[in-house]
Amino acid sequence: MTEETKSVVVIGAGQAGLSVCAKLRALGHTGKLALIGAEASAPYQRPPLSKAYALGEMDAERLLLRPDEFYKKNDILLRTSCTVASVNAADKTIILSDGERLDYDSLILATGSEPRRLPASLGGDLDGVFCIRSLADADRFAQSLASARKALIVGGGYIGLEAAAVAAKKGLEVTLVEAGERILGRVASSKTADYFRDLHERHGVRILENTGIRRLTGDQGRVTGAELEDGSHLEADFVVVGIGVTPRTALAETAGLRIENGIAVDETGRSSDPDIYSVGDCASFPYRGSRIRLESVGNAIAQAEAAAAAILGGTDPYIAKPWFWSDQYDVKLQIAGLHTGHDQVVERRQNDTVCSFWYFRGPELLAIDALNDPRAYMMAKRWIESGQSPAPSDAGNPEVELKTIAATANAPLEAA
Repeated sequence: MTEETKSVVVIGAGQAGLSVCAKLRALGHTGKLALIGAEASAPYQRPPLSKAYALGEMDAERLLLRPDEFYKKNDILLRTSCTVASVNAADKTIILSDGERLDYDSLILATGSEPRRLPASLGGDLDGVFCIRSLADADRFAQSLASARKALIVGGGYIGLEAAAVAAKKGLEVTLVEAGERILGRVASSKTADYFRDLHERHGVRILENTGIRRLTGDQGRVTGAELEDGSHLEADFVVVGIGVTPRTALAETAGLRIENGIAVDETGRSSDPDIYSVGDCASFPYRGSRIRLESVGNAIAQAEAAAAAILGGTDPYIAKPWFWSDQYDVKLQIAGLHTGHDQVVERRQNDTVCSFWYFRGPELLAIDALNDPRAYMMAKRWIESGQSPAPSDAGNPEVELKTIAATANAPLEAA
C-alpha cells in the first residue's frame, strides 16, 4: 500500500469533511474513500440557513456544495442518514449505527459542533423552540416565520442577530434577549455592538441586554413566551436559541484521543493518534503560541485541505488566516483576524453605514470589523496575514487614503 492507495474514512459530511475528500482526489489519492454523514442531505452550506435560505431567497438545491455527480465521478462513498456507533483505534475500524464495519488506514473526524440548548427544566423541549444549525432547523424557522406574529431570540451573538434580522424583515414583532451586559460580548468590541444595536432598533427589533430568562412558558406542549428574571413576561409564537456551540468530541473521546477545547491536533491536523486527523469546528490547533478552535467556513476548507495533504505524506503546517462574515439587513460585516488581547479599538467612519473598527495590541494590528467597507477589510486582511500594521492614527483617519498608508512589520512573536 502506498500513501495514494490507503483507505480513508471521513466522519462528518459538512464543509470540512467534503473538503478533505475533494482535496484527496485532487492530489491523486486513488484508494477507498468514504464520507459518513448523519443528515439526510448531501453536504450543504450552513451560513445561508439563518439568512438567504430562511428568507426564501435560496432554495435547498442551491445550498448543496457539490452535485450528486461529483461523488460518483470521484468514487466517493457518500453515506447519508448514517451515524457512527464507535471508533476502535486499536484495530482501525469504525462501526456504523446499522452495524456495518468499515476499516481505515486514515480516519478524519470532521464532526463539527453542537448548538447549546436551553435545558428541558427551563422549557427548552417545548415545541416551537429551536436552534438554527441544520437544514431541518432552518425549515422549522422558515415555517414559523410564515405563520407567527411574535418572535423571541435568545442570545445576542451573530446567529441570534441574523435570526432577528430575518424575522424583522418578514414583518414580525421581534424581541432579542441577551443575558450578558451587551450583545456580541465575546466576539466584538462595544463599538461594533453599538452599531448593530442601533441597526436592529431602527428596524423595530427590541433588544434587552443584561436580561436573564427564568423559564420559557408553554401551553399544551408549545411555547407561548418567556418569564424573565425580573418577573415580567414576553409573549412569543416561537423561540430561536443562539447561545453558542460546543465541539462534538464524543467519538474522539471513545477513541482515546486528547481533548483540549475540542479534538487536539498538531499543525497538520493529526490527533494524538497518528492515524486519526480532525478538522473544522471540532478541532483545536496551535496558533501563535496558543491553541484555538475556529468556527468558520474558511478554516473548515483550509484546514481540511492541509490535512488531506498530510495524509498523503505532506509536512507543510496549516497556518490559519481567520476571516468571518455576517449579513444583516443591508449591512455586510467582514471580519479578518482575531481580536483577542487587543488594548485599543480605532474607528474609521466614512458615513452612517460605512465604517470599520480596527483592533490593536500596542502598535500591532490584530483584527478588523468592516461594515459595508470591503476596501478596509481587504487592506487590513492583507496586513494582518503578512504580519504588518499601519499606525493606529492612520487607520482611524478617513482623510488618509488606505492605499497611501505605509505599514511596518510587526515584531517577531517570540519578542512580543
